[in-house]
Amino acid sequence: MRLIVCSLQDVASVNIAEAMRASADWTEEGEFEGRPIIRRGDLWMISTDALHIHAEGIDVAAEEALGRTVDEVVFLSRHRAASGRPSLTVHPIGNWGKAEYGGREETLTPAAPDLMTSLLRRIKAEAEGLPHDVVFEVTHHGPLLSRPTLFVEIGSDERAWEDKEAAAVLARSLLEVKVEKCPAAIGIGGGHYAPRFSEVALSRRISFGHMLPSYAMDLNDADSLRRSIAAAMEASGTTTAYVHRKAMKRSEATMVSSLVRDLGGETVDSSDLEGFNRAHS
Repeated sequence: MRLIVCSLQDVASVNIAEAMRASADWTEEGEFEGRPIIRRGDLWMISTDALHIHAEGIDVAAEEALGRTVDEVVFLSRHRAASGRPSLTVHPIGNWGKAEYGGREETLTPAAPDLMTSLLRRIKAEAEGLPHDVVFEVTHHGPLLSRPTLFVEIGSDERAWEDKEAAAVLARSLLEVKVEKCPAAIGIGGGHYAPRFSEVALSRRISFGHMLPSYAMDLNDADSLRRSIAAAMEASGTTTAYVHRKAMKRSEATMVSSLVRDLGGETVDSSDLEGFNRAHS
C-alpha cells in the first residue's frame, strides 16, 4: 500500500490533500491520531498534527493503526525558496551531514526511485501551461522512516502554497500516476534543484533515487565521500550512479567515478540510457 501523509501545520499539504479528496471517492478505514484514515484502492491517506519533517517513524505508527504493511510513503508539503519562483518538486529525504531539519545525522531514509521519477514525469505532463518549474530537489531533511519515502511539494512562497490549481495538478498526479520501472541510479553532483537529473529523467529510461549535490560533498575527504555514496546506493537499491561531470572539475569527476567503482558500482551518462519515444501521461 502507498501511504499519503498530510501535515495539518502546512497549508500546501492541506490543499493538496483536499484536492485529492475532492477528485475521487474515498472510504473511511479507521482512525489515526483521532482523525479518519481514508482509502482509495491501494492509496491510504492520514493526517497528522506534526510538521512532516519531524514525523519520525510515522510509517511504523501507521502500520500499527492500519494493520497492514506500508510499501511507500508520500508526504504532501510546501517548499520555500528565496526566489519565490513557482515550482512543483519531488525529492527523497535524509541528511548528508547534520540533522538540522529532522531525521538523523548522516542517515538516509530509503528512496522510491520508480515512484518518484514516474511522479516527476506525470507532474510535468499535468502542469503543462502553468508557469511552474517541475524539478527534482536533491536529498535533504527529515523525517527518518524505514519505508521508501518521498516528498511532493508546491513552491515557493505563501502565495504559491495557496494556489489551488497547483494543488490540483499534484492531486491528479498522485491519483493517476502509473509507476514505470526503469534502471535505478543515484545522482552525484550539481545543485539543489538537480536540473540535469530532472532533464535526464524526463527524456531517458532511468529512475533516480538519492541525489548527492556538490554542496554536500567534501572532495578533499575521500572516506567521507565514499560513505555518502555507499549510503545513497544502499538506500536507493542500486549500485549505478549518474555523475554530473559538468558540475565538477575533470579530476573530481574521475575521483568520484573511481569511488563508485571501488564500491562495486558503475557510472552511466545519457548516452548509455534508452530514450523515450513517447509522451508520458
